Amino acid sequence: MVGNHLAQHPDLSLTAIGLATHIQSLPEGALVGIKSLAAKFREGASRIAAALRELEAYGYLSRTKVRLPSGRIVTRTTSFNNPDGERPAAPRPPAMDLRPPRPVPAEPAPAGFTPVPAEPVPTPAPMPISMPVPTGPLPAGPDPVPVPDPVPVPVPVPTVPRDQPRPTPAPLPRPSAPDLARARTAADLLAGLRARDARLLLSAADISRLTPAVSAWLERGIEPTAVQQTLTTLLPQEPLHHPAGFLAHRLTTLLPPPLPPEPEPAPHARPHPFQTCETCDRAFRAPEPGRCKECAAGGS
Repeated sequence: MVGNHLAQHPDLSLTAIGLATHIQSLPEGALVGIKSLAAKFREGASRIAAALRELEAYGYLSRTKVRLPSGRIVTRTTSFNNPDGERPAAPRPPAMDLRPPRPVPAEPAPAGFTPVPAEPVPTPAPMPISMPVPTGPLPAGPDPVPVPDPVPVPVPVPTVPRDQPRPTPAPLPRPSAPDLARARTAADLLAGLRARDARLLLSAADISRLTPAVSAWLERGIEPTAVQQTLTTLLPQEPLHHPAGFLAHRLTTLLPPPLPPEPEPAPHARPHPFQTCETCDRAFRAPEPGRCKECAAGGS
């Protein structure tokens, strides 16, 4: 029978309670390993292993390693229907006596016995050790070597002149010829960058300043999607305080070279004019009048 202490256990999970009920219903010697139980039930091996650990923690299971005569080591599982009633109680250690020890009464001396005091053992007096006392002035030792004081080494501090001019940034690229449709496409591309990243929000003045640079990219045959990908890929993680300056730097430093001009097609050679054979009066192409190939070959 399954007791209420197991069926209504307040700390065991439902999986552990059900697994304990199943194990208690099995005969002695049945296999209750994790693999054999996982093959029977839908719960996976991890949930069954966790339920076995719960039952072992609360005393419903005991798993010990046993070596078989063949040398193989197996796990022997023992199930307890009532852990509190079946397991023998551990022996308690004896209580420690904290009371002071009682004095042992001395045995009474026999009648007519007179105690004789023990003679004191003489302690030998310490022997004085004579040490030679030097007379006269002490020999002079070597003079102490003076240790020089450490000299502080000045650390050079780099100085940056305040009036040094900052490097002038490279000018933004511009198209070789104005194109209204290309400029409109460039402005729409810059305005739509904030949809890719909210940090690339540009003002109307910034869009007007950067539009010629984007037009220069489009003029060199770069597709708008490729320009957008170049401006929005591998952005820094920190906030962009000046998105217009960041985009201007990329548009300037990453500008691809223009495509080489397409080679001009080779001119077609004009055919020779028609001539009339002087022998057979047939027409043939030749640079000068004369005879055709057949007549020239037969006459020769």
